[in-house]
Amino acid sequence: MRNGDISELLCVAAEQSSYTDQQRRALRRAGRAALRWPEEAEGLIAEGRSLTELRSIGPWLARIVGAWIEAAPPVPEPPVSRRGFLTRPEVTAILERTRGAAQIRGDLQTHTVGSDGTATVRAMAEAAIARGLSYLAVTDHSKALRIANGMDEAALANQGEEIRSLQAELEPAHPGFRILRGVEMNLDPSGGGDLAPSFLASFDLVLGAFHSRLRVRDDQTDRYLAALDHPAIHVLAHPRGRIFNFREGLCADWPRVFARALRNDRAIEIDAYPDRQDLDVELLRVAREVGVRISIGSDAHATDQLAALDYGIAAARAAGIPDDRILNCMGAGELTAWARSALRV
Repeated sequence: MRNGDISELLCVAAEQSSYTDQQRRALRRAGRAALRWPEEAEGLIAEGRSLTELRSIGPWLARIVGAWIEAAPPVPEPPVSRRGFLTRPEVTAILERTRGAAQIRGDLQTHTVGSDGTATVRAMAEAAIARGLSYLAVTDHSKALRIANGMDEAALANQGEEIRSLQAELEPAHPGFRILRGVEMNLDPSGGGDLAPSFLASFDLVLGAFHSRLRVRDDQTDRYLAALDHPAIHVLAHPRGRIFNFREGLCADWPRVFARALRNDRAIEIDAYPDRQDLDVELLRVAREVGVRISIGSDAHATDQLAALDYGIAAARAAGIPDDRILNCMGAGELTAWARSALRV
């Protein structure tokens, strides 16, 4: 049994009334954590190690999971909200298999204490340098997303000055490393943003993202087309808005959405955070056929979460996205030049 199978069995068990509320919470938590386990659980058993080494697995769950690994029960087809998520061992295997591909040079979605992150711009930049990245886009939330402490124009302008000052300070010791001034602009359900295009023109990278009406089940193609027609958006972020075992995400005519992005020379994002993985490999194959640009962001809200970038890289590799269609394969200068040329402000 692979970790993905165990994750599904844990989530199914969490839906059973035979367990207490506390036990169901533990099962759900472990089902989510299984996406991040660095090793296959069955490998630990084979080596005589304890499953309690794994995140969110205590003695009670270790007995349950150990029994599943021994009995290998049938695993049901996951519902949409749990379908198409890569596990960490699968990510590692894909990255190893595609080692000769072009280098991913930067991370194009991260958050700081400016909005809902837990680390400063400096801490995130230093973590990106330690990871070997050539650039990092700081893309805190904009003002309409109050639940995430979205930043208004004054706060974003101040952050821009902070980035410029820090960039000058880091340059001598880390020549060539760039902090890109970005923003994840909140989009309303009609595809409109909460910041003026003239203000956005000063940014290195503008992400547009929907954060409301994400549970509607009817076709949402029109809102995506409207967003992609925005004059100052470079990247459509976490397009479906899905979250593992919580929200299926929006439905759309994706070939049509990708074709509009291609026509307008916009990029579609892989939000690499393990609970999101949005877009997934299946939709990325559709994107590959259309030929649209792809952007990869870890959606990190803390320094250690930059490692989530690997999930997005693996998804792009598994789907066969060509290197020349991945923004993160560009150097910082090439990327910002593309971003300037894509503006219609």
